[in-house]
Amino acid sequence: MGVLQSVKTGAVEIGAFKRSIFYRKKLKKQVIDPALLGVFALLNAVITQRGGQGQIQAYLRRFGVKGRSVLFPYKRVVFESVLGGTLVLFPVPLYETSARASEASSAEILALRHEMAAMRREMMGEIRHLKAQIKQQNAYEKYHEKHEVLHVAHHARRAARLAQRMVVVQASQEEEPKPTFQEVSLPNDGPRSPAESRLSDLPGAPVQSWQEFKAASAHEEVVDIGRMKIGFPRGGAPTIASDDHAYAFSAGILAQNDVGGFIGVNPKPGEGEGKFPSVAENARRLWLRFLWRYKDWVINVTPGFGSNSLDGNIRLVDGNLNYTGLRNTILTIGYFQPRMEEESAEGSGNFEFVERPTVVDLVRNLAGGVGRFSIGGLHYEKNWLVGAYVTGRTFGDNTASDTTAVESQKGAVFRVAGRPYASKDVDVFLGAGGTTAFDVNKNSESGKITLSGNMEFPLGETSLLTSGALTNVSQIWAVGPQFALRWKKFLLKGEYYRIGIQRSHQAGVSALPSLGFNGWYVAANYTLLGYGRAYSPKRGAFTTPGVKYDFDPRANHWGALEASARWSVLDLNDVPNQGGAGVNGNKQTVWMAGVNWYPNRHVRIMLDYAHFFVTPSKGVSGNVNLFGRSGNAIISRFQVSF
Repeated sequence: MGVLQSVKTGAVEIGAFKRSIFYRKKLKKQVIDPALLGVFALLNAVITQRGGQGQIQAYLRRFGVKGRSVLFPYKRVVFESVLGGTLVLFPVPLYETSARASEASSAEILALRHEMAAMRREMMGEIRHLKAQIKQQNAYEKYHEKHEVLHVAHHARRAARLAQRMVVVQASQEEEPKPTFQEVSLPNDGPRSPAESRLSDLPGAPVQSWQEFKAASAHEEVVDIGRMKIGFPRGGAPTIASDDHAYAFSAGILAQNDVGGFIGVNPKPGEGEGKFPSVAENARRLWLRFLWRYKDWVINVTPGFGSNSLDGNIRLVDGNLNYTGLRNTILTIGYFQPRMEEESAEGSGNFEFVERPTVVDLVRNLAGGVGRFSIGGLHYEKNWLVGAYVTGRTFGDNTASDTTAVESQKGAVFRVAGRPYASKDVDVFLGAGGTTAFDVNKNSESGKITLSGNMEFPLGETSLLTSGALTNVSQIWAVGPQFALRWKKFLLKGEYYRIGIQRSHQAGVSALPSLGFNGWYVAANYTLLGYGRAYSPKRGAFTTPGVKYDFDPRANHWGALEASARWSVLDLNDVPNQGGAGVNGNKQTVWMAGVNWYPNRHVRIMLDYAHFFVTPSKGVSGNVNLFGRSGNAIISRFQVSF
């Protein structure tokens, strides 16, 4: 039996001790490994055989245990842990009687010494592990102490800045206001999130609600002068606002300058030459937008100094009052541009090409278009939009030069659009729009309308497309579906419209037939650099690509770049002689391709190419299109907006 039996008995006792309530409640809370207790028991048993209590205490001190050990046969040994300070009690027979101990052979003692050496190495490894844990815990505490100091310092600096601003406000009440510059930590040249990377709000864009305006001003660059703020809210338009943003005035600009020309548009024998310049310049849009705000009441006045053919032509684009106090709703009265088409809803500065497709440009001007007197509103949610307006004349129709006008046109515009499916990579868009002039202008030319369109190039060229002069028109309308599919950076979209003409009947005169025309377009777009085109819930349309980083070749930043292609058709021919004796309508087809580069959110450079074909019609003035015309055109546009 001997020492080995004592050790075995101690091991059994230790196992029972580990399962005891005392062990679970006391020992498990300590850092020291419970396995060491067995080692201590073994050491006591062995050392007792070899020479006394003094050697036991010396060995225990080497292994981190101090205190007293009382040696009685089959009694308890008390150890006090240096690491935990907890009394650990366990029963272990410490030694056998001298007579029985002397029976141990030398071979057993030698084997036991080897076992003790192995145990000592294992125990030293445990001690090193414990020391590493303690060191790691100390490092963790120092790390958190350091960051706590930094956190306190940050709040102290913030409090100091607030106190400095309070001093400025108090001083402004006693002396002349002095400008103070607010620090802005957000970079202006990127990186930007997709929502912040689009072109800034342009003239003609839906007005912001008061909540949206305050949110856009949260990170603006401002100069505080007394209780006024002068700065550039998100979007870029310079703004003067009161301290609480209840009162505000802002000004914006959209400037588009075009340079281009026509190639190969030559008249056939017997035709008039028409106007198709090889090189021409035009200020397409020079719009200045002025907004006055009191909370959710906004006045929008936008004069324009450009046109699709006569730059320098001054007109009113917008002159209206808006109320935005209802959630996601804009109510408008005044001269406005109600939009029934997805293409127009994108905004004049966001088109994929320099101009809208011909069919869109025609139907939008029936009862809508720029500077149309309108009363109505729109409501939008994340995935759907609905809008409706009652409309009247356009600005300038009621002039002193037209003394025969007796009554204004009355019409209406409506639109509904939404995304039945939307995800990060895919958008499915469906919509429908309609417009009607149910009571056309009444003057000396009452009931006489001529529908026409250019080749989707705003260079002052002769229009080759015409319906002929339509008489006795009592009502005109257009309605059609809209669709779009976005997959990641690729966008496919299109619209179709049916145009109807109703005619009045005069007594004793044979009734004129009603007419119906058709037009459509399909366009594809892919963003090569930057964020792809994205759906805007407030517009119900897809806006421009996003500029993540401003153009900076040294940093390998190139802005945003997109490529587009479009096919559009408009057929204004329905019945023979619809425009008078021998005058029929005709059909126009345009194929276009183009690229747009956005060096930043305020600048866009466009380059478009078009090939067009127009069937003949005697209704074109000057006999310019007696046998049909075809040709090509190239145009570039330089756009700046704030």
